[in-house]
Amino acid sequence: MSIGLTPEQEQLSSAVTQFAARHAPIDKTRGSFDALAAGELPPWWDQFVANGFHAVHLPEEMGGQGGTLTDTACVVEAAALALIPGPVLPTVTAGAVVLLADATPARQSLLGALAEGAPAAVILPGDNDFQAVRTPEGWQVSGSCAPALGIRSARTIIAAAPAGDDVVWFAIDPSRPEVEVGTRLGTDRTVDVAVVHLDGYLCDGDAVLTGIDGERARCVAVALAASASSGVVRWCVRAITDHLRTREQFGRPIGTFQALQHQAAMLLVHSELATSAAWDAVRSASEDLVQNRIATWGSALMAISPAPDLVLDTLTMFGAIGYTWEHDLHLYWRKATSLAASIGPAGRYAEALGELTRTQSRDVSVKLGDLDSEFRHRVATTLDEASALHNDKPGRQGDYDNLATGPQRTLLAEAGLIAPHWPRPWGVEATQRQLLILDEEFAKRPGLVRPSLGIAEWILPALISSAPDHVQQRLIPPTQRGELGWCQLFSEPGAGSDLASLTTRATKVDGGWRINGHKIWTSSAHTADYGALLARTDPDAAKHRGLGYFVIDMSSEGIELQPIRQATGEAHFNEVFLTDVFVPDELLLGGPTDGWNLAIATMAQERVAISGYVNFDRAGILRGLAAQRRPDRSRVLAALGEADAYANAIKVLALREVMRLLDGQAAGPASSIAKVAMNVMLRRIFTATLELSAPAALVEDSDPAVVEPYFHLPAELIGGGTKEIQLNIIAQMILGLPRA
Repeated sequence: MSIGLTPEQEQLSSAVTQFAARHAPIDKTRGSFDALAAGELPPWWDQFVANGFHAVHLPEEMGGQGGTLTDTACVVEAAALALIPGPVLPTVTAGAVVLLADATPARQSLLGALAEGAPAAVILPGDNDFQAVRTPEGWQVSGSCAPALGIRSARTIIAAAPAGDDVVWFAIDPSRPEVEVGTRLGTDRTVDVAVVHLDGYLCDGDAVLTGIDGERARCVAVALAASASSGVVRWCVRAITDHLRTREQFGRPIGTFQALQHQAAMLLVHSELATSAAWDAVRSASEDLVQNRIATWGSALMAISPAPDLVLDTLTMFGAIGYTWEHDLHLYWRKATSLAASIGPAGRYAEALGELTRTQSRDVSVKLGDLDSEFRHRVATTLDEASALHNDKPGRQGDYDNLATGPQRTLLAEAGLIAPHWPRPWGVEATQRQLLILDEEFAKRPGLVRPSLGIAEWILPALISSAPDHVQQRLIPPTQRGELGWCQLFSEPGAGSDLASLTTRATKVDGGWRINGHKIWTSSAHTADYGALLARTDPDAAKHRGLGYFVIDMSSEGIELQPIRQATGEAHFNEVFLTDVFVPDELLLGGPTDGWNLAIATMAQERVAISGYVNFDRAGILRGLAAQRRPDRSRVLAALGEADAYANAIKVLALREVMRLLDGQAAGPASSIAKVAMNVMLRRIFTATLELSAPAALVEDSDPAVVEPYFHLPAELIGGGTKEIQLNIIAQMILGLPRA
């Protein structure tokens, strides 16, 4: 998915892509490398300017398009994806930085020139050794800068120089004699790179910009660089997907090889996280500086820094052909490497982000304002009433606050707020917007614990869609009140994730079905009152076509449980043996062979629920370590920053999906992508936690507890389908790679 979420942004991206196809095909770009390095503008620059692509974010009164920074990010991303050469990114960035200045004549003049198409570049504080000294005529600046993109082709360079305790922002005219521009051979052959040396450069009032915050300026530059990196990685996903579909070895497409499918699927996961992080960075430009920095430093770690390795992964999937000069891949590899170098060491962003998120968190909520005020009022009234009540009994499947039963939970259940998106009377048929309103109202009442249905959250939708009314009335209300617990009887010893291969048999008998078989890895079977069971009803049908979906009373005669003790010493899983267990006809959901579709729907609910666990803080121990004075604190902060960058990207991925749904678009593949991303994130966080908290893991009762949550990790890594199963789904159902 691209950065743009709205139809207008998608059209803008498409317009840039079409422009590139007409004016800047890559074969022509290859022939212009020397001219580009020398700072010559591409021959189509005037047409690019005439389309307004360079000035989407500039004010209309200045000759721009009056769009947002997110709109401009769509242009930057599409330009990188199409490998449009020239100073597109530096010019757009310069305009965005000038917009941060006070509304002075100098600002207005610069914006007018930029809107007319003058190429520009930016030299940020810290990327130069300039020094500014006040004189009667203005400011005199001397010094040099590090290599920067777009300097050679720029007609205007926006720069910052220290002046005592202050920083002076000014516009440099590179044609003046006090300016020496030294051309360098850039890694990215599609844009020039140069250094600037100033020898007593005099800036009068017409060239000085006031009011620019250096941190804001760096945030803008990094966010737009992240947008370009997103385009590079998206190109890699497209290119390798096409290659894997068409390239053959051993008489079949190499896209059928599982190792390559998994690599391509992981590339898509990283691409979606990079795009989400870049989108969050550009949208955060209108937020307070702390939120802006959290989002932007996260984009540096999720979109820019990983990009060279992601392109390299793509190259290895292409094989030797991808390593040739003639293949376009190396041009994207060069661009990714150049962008990563342009923002400076990634470690400083990780450490700075860790320092921020040690005490602050990224706000990824959707700001709804007064929308649907009547629904909000009803919800607020109900939650206020619930806040005055208490639950007085432990949960049926564990003594957890969100499973507790009593008057408070009963009130919420009867109001339809346990699962508000369900149809009435079990929910209130809440729209996506109303679900967000409910989230906001619960957040306003931190003392009110939001009830959970546990495993039943995945199962009850099947009852709502397929069970008779009287069965729904008997089972759904007490489950919502927390009085009934559930388990899911899908996996078998010989058919874990491969449900179509299960062998548990359901034989038709008078008034119902007789079940015989063996289930395994059944969470909470020992505390469950009912279970959702998948069994083979037609042994002669194709694997997935002969399955039935049953609701089974766990107290039925013929059910034997054997607890499975985990590495933690606890036994949350069970083996379940079923011998001639009778299930009445009314508890077969749908037809005798409708089980596969119902099971797939149940697992989709499970993946969505599990991917939502990112809202729990998994880096708490790192956060605590970062608060301590210790010699390796910088390493702890960097690890915390990396962990939070990854977690925030997953949250933003989910937020973007919500916004698409609010816009009336169809659901996308976010749940499967988030499940894989969660898996990767958890492994990374626990690896860092074990290392940096050592020697705490020597004992099980350390404070804070390190080993206990670590040994619970497999339940999350495996639950809802292993990472490998999810990668199969992404490769085959999302990327469309051929099955073996």
